[in-house]
Formats: sequence, structure tokens, C-alpha cells
Amino acid sequence: MAHEDYYKVLGVSRNATEAEIKKAYRKLAIQYHPDKNPGNKEAEEKFKEISQAYEVLSDKNKRAQYDQFGHAAFTSSGRSTHGFGGSGFHDPMDVFSQFFGGAGGGSIFEDLFGGGSSRRSASAAMDGADLRYDLEIDFEDAVYGADKKIILPRLTACDKCSSTGCEPGSGRKTCSHCGGSGQVALSQGIFSIRQTCPACQGTGEIIEKPCRQCRGSGRIHTEKTLQIHIPPGVDTGSRLRVSREGESGLRGGRPGDLYVFIHVRNHVVFHREGNDIICEMPISYAVAALGGIVEVPTISGKAKMRIPPGTQNSTILRIKGKGVPALRGGARGDMHVKVFVEVPTHLAKEQRELLEKFDAALDNYKNNPLKTEFERKAKPFLGDN
Repeated sequence: MAHEDYYKVLGVSRNATEAEIKKAYRKLAIQYHPDKNPGNKEAEEKFKEISQAYEVLSDKNKRAQYDQFGHAAFTSSGRSTHGFGGSGFHDPMDVFSQFFGGAGGGSIFEDLFGGGSSRRSASAAMDGADLRYDLEIDFEDAVYGADKKIILPRLTACDKCSSTGCEPGSGRKTCSHCGGSGQVALSQGIFSIRQTCPACQGTGEIIEKPCRQCRGSGRIHTEKTLQIHIPPGVDTGSRLRVSREGESGLRGGRPGDLYVFIHVRNHVVFHREGNDIICEMPISYAVAALGGIVEVPTISGKAKMRIPPGTQNSTILRIKGKGVPALRGGARGDMHVKVFVEVPTHLAKEQRELLEKFDAALDNYKNNPLKTEFERKAKPFLGDN
């Protein structure tokens, strides 16, 4: 599935100002924020999409790259990328927090969502991040579908500490740096602002003895072998979602999802336009002139095709139903064979003489109407009066 245009995601024109982009993001980010839509997966996906669009369009350099190259400027190939949306994108919550000035100092989150304390609970569940995996497949796999095994590196819950981050037998204690508030005051002249505590990251608690296996993070790096089903009809840019195969959540949080982006290798004989398959095939001069039955390669094997007499170079002939199946149902595409007439080379003397006699015997007006019409139009430029 193709990406939606970032400008459409934010609902702004392609020449929108920086202020218009910020205004659009602010409105949509508040509307689709997970805290306002608990358990709503569609709202969560929309929030990620909005954040990704804003991150690109709010940066002059990234916006210039996007305007020139589109989504291709921000994709990676042949590997998995932590965090949804390809290489270089930040967590949507970080984008939101940075836009609204963080969680401290008066707390914009209280105004938006009606919260009380800005302290984040160290025991609160946290959902795992979505992952992206770029998978390259053969042309035939895209037509017929296939099952592919992939090795996915990801973060999974630490089995030693049950994702708490604490060494078994130990726990957490109140952060001495912020006194358990999760925030610290920072004075700048006559102003005083509050920021997230750097020691406890806003939780108000710190780990007494970090788990030696995960070093206090609650998750460890692992690899998992997955079998991915590729449905018939996919194309480069198609996106497959595998539920709950992203990174593990923390403290009972929901695992993220895995998004598999498809890249189809070029084929030596065929290429694709929509659900149609195109094949360019040479035919002899005699077959083009006289017509006949020729064998044509198709994605499902050889087929016979009739060449009408007098077929011209670059004529396109259709074989119905020999294209690509529609990804979401509907009629299968067709195969289009573009023929080009191959002029014989290295003629023997006898062949040359026969061809000269043949050419001399032709009635140009009847047998070469295109040549005759061209000479008529070009007559003023050929010096003939």
C-alpha cells in the first residue's frame, strides 16, 4: 500500500507556510492523540502518520527532499528499521512532546487531556514500537504470491526480570534528585521553569539494582524467524501488516506491529504497468508482412498469438487474462505484447538480389502507404518542385 501524500495527511496545500503546517499539526495531533483515544488502533496509526508528516514538512531540508523525491527520500531497503516509518524518524510521542514544550512547566498535557500530575508512573504499561522490514521478492512471487521466511531483529521482554528492569529480589526507590516528583526546577535569571528529571526520566523512581541481563531496560535484543505470506498481486510499495510482531511492550504493554514493505525485483522479460504485464518481442520481417502464428512467453508459460498481415513496428497486441491478479479482488490484468520488426542483417548475395527484386516489384502507394504519405508531406523539404 502506497503512502498517502504528507500534505494531504495534514490537510494543507503544497505551498503552505510554516505557521499553517504547525497549526494543522497541532489540531490533528490533539484530535488523534492516544490519550484521547485509548484502545483505538486506527487513531494510533493516524497519530503516527500525522507526526511523520509534520516531522518532514516542518524541516526545510527534509521538506525540500520530499518535494523532489517523495517518500523514496525517507525509506531504507534490505533491513528492518526500528520505529515506524523508515529511517530517521522519531517516536511520535517525542515529536508531540517537543512541539508542545515537553511535560514540565505548567504541563501542556494537563490542559489538553485533563491530567493531574505530570509525573509518569514507573510501573505504567508501555506499548512496544512498531517495526519496519523491507523485503525484496521476485516478479513471479508478486504475481502468484509466496511464503517467505525472514529473520527479524527486535527488542523482547527480558525473561529474567519480567521486563521490570530490576534484578530479581530488588525493586525501585524514590528518586533523590527530584524527590519523587519527576521534575526539577531550573532557574534562569528571574524565570524558573520545570523540566523532566534527568535521573529518573520523569518517573520519580530509580532502580536499586538494574537487571544484569537487560541492564535495567526491561528488554533484550533478540532475533525471531517469521514466515510472511505474500498475497498475489502485490507490487513495489505494498505494505503488509503483521499484528503484534513488533517490539515487546513494557510492564504488560501491548506489542507493536510489524510492517513489511515489498520491493519487487525487475524481470528479464516482463515489466508491469498496474495489473497488466508488458512484453516486448521481436518478429521477423516476413512474419510482420505475411502474418502468422507465433509463440509468446507469458508469466504462466508459452501461449500462441496471431500476428495480422502487415503488422507495423511497435504494434501492441493483447492476450486477455494473462496479467497480474488484483490484490483486493476483481478482474485479472492482461498481457500486452509490443512487437518490433527485426531487420535481417548479414544478407548473402542471393538473398540481397531477391530482396532488391521484391522491393522493385512493390507498388509504393498500395504496399508502403506510410512511406508514400511521408514523402508527400516532406516534398517541399526534399528539393522537388
